Amino acid sequence: MACRFAFFVAMLLALPGALPARAQTAGDPSGLWLTQAGDAKVRVNKCGAGICGVVVWLREPTDPATGKPQVDDKNPNPALRQRPMIGLPLFGGMRATAPGKWSGQIYNADDGSTYASNVSVTGQDTLRVEGCVGALCGGENWTRAGR
Repeated sequence: MACRFAFFVAMLLALPGALPARAQTAGDPSGLWLTQAGDAKVRVNKCGAGICGVVVWLREPTDPATGKPQVDDKNPNPALRQRPMIGLPLFGGMRATAPGKWSGQIYNADDGSTYASNVSVTGQDTLRVEGCVGALCGGENWTRAGR
């Protein structure tokens, strides 16, 4: 199966269209982010008291073997294996732990698992996304691709 997109330490990973232009405060993760490998874009929005992230673009949106759109075929729930990758929620309900930092869970479509995760704004155009399995953690930096 073709590699869809790599997220932190080969372990990880919103809605189409741009948000209206607006001033952003320091530590606000809202906007469009390009993954470190450059193979996916994720729209991050505020969701209630937390943040949510949804895949909105893939470098390879179709499966080379079938010519059909990429789907969440590694999902452990058979009923979810045909949902499209574009529009797939990666994290939701991430709760603020400090200014510019959130913790919660992230879904990894590469293996169909959900991991403990931390997301933090580390610069005006940099979002650090980390995931952990037990005490083993890894991460990557996403680059702002738009607001």
